[in-house]
Amino acid sequence: MRDAVIVGAVRTPIGRRNGALAGVAAGELSADVLRALADRTGIDADVVDDVIWGCVGQVGEQTGNIGRHAVLAAGWPETVPATTVDRQCGSSQQAVHFAAAGLISGQYDVAVAGGVEMMSRVPMGASRGVDVGDPMTESERQRYGVSQFNQGLGAEMIAQRWSLTRSQLDEFGAQSHHRAAQAIDNRVFADEIIGISLPDGSVVDTDGGVRRDTDTAKLAGLKPAFKPDGVITAGTSSQISDGAAALLLTTSERARQLGLRPWARIHTAVVAGDDPVAMLTAPIPATAKALARGGLSLSDIGTFEVNEAFASVALAWLTETGASEKLTNPDGGAIALGHPLGCAGARLMTTMVHRMRRDGTRYGLQTMCEGGGMANATILELL
Repeated sequence: MRDAVIVGAVRTPIGRRNGALAGVAAGELSADVLRALADRTGIDADVVDDVIWGCVGQVGEQTGNIGRHAVLAAGWPETVPATTVDRQCGSSQQAVHFAAAGLISGQYDVAVAGGVEMMSRVPMGASRGVDVGDPMTESERQRYGVSQFNQGLGAEMIAQRWSLTRSQLDEFGAQSHHRAAQAIDNRVFADEIIGISLPDGSVVDTDGGVRRDTDTAKLAGLKPAFKPDGVITAGTSSQISDGAAALLLTTSERARQLGLRPWARIHTAVVAGDDPVAMLTAPIPATAKALARGGLSLSDIGTFEVNEAFASVALAWLTETGASEKLTNPDGGAIALGHPLGCAGARLMTTMVHRMRRDGTRYGLQTMCEGGGMANATILELL
């Protein structure tokens, strides 16, 4: 039977908003990871059947099928096609799912999945001063009784529903920074990150969002970000960031023909929908769906990556699933490292598959909340 295996995964360092990567165009940063993926795996780009690229802010320089622009900017053959997908924060995780489906069905033999988001250059909701408008329909307003869907208020709803205190959230936020700082010091990310050369000759090779001096006392002093009496602050929210990531996928048979060593198999891939008002709870049913479809139990999973859109999202997921806090985001998450939307799913998967290889972990599970009340969940099996 045909399968889908990962044979390479790379990412850029994650740049903080208006930080080191802010001067790099989205297409150029995407091209950097495509070239690095080909260089590290040794493949000829002309064997790639499709590039599936995630991007949320498809306006300005990220419009016009940014995946295709990335292929051309990378110098890959014009015969390599590309498409760009938007499943909000899970766009590049969904790109992996689409690539895996194409491989298993026989539509592809080799595919690249990944994504980009340059949030310094293409702000959320607007581009180059042009208002992109409100996508919410009047029918939705009538159905849900709200004037808009708001992720920050959704994070507050989750904190209230799961009785999460301000101190719990602050402790989680501080922990994310501490874990990420330790991972950087221990060179945990060294094999997955490619250095990005800037016009001034400098090279960016370290995630820029980590605040080493963060502690609960400092976080306790921050004002609520979304409602005056709320518990979610900037310190317990994901950072606005820049970055790109990519994975090379093929079948086990084609990998042998190309002389590539499979790293991990896409064991299970699902997507779930949930309440769009609270918006960020879908990782909980998505996780249950993935485990059920994959015939696995939570105890079978040796590592988890749960996107830290907000501390309340991860803490509610931990509470509801009963997963090990120590096995979840052990190298920090989006609160510390950053959350470049269209890149985030591929970034998490790149980090997770490298960790699985390093630690000999058989199964890893990744999930992330997405705008509109959705979530992808993916289980990888180490090979």
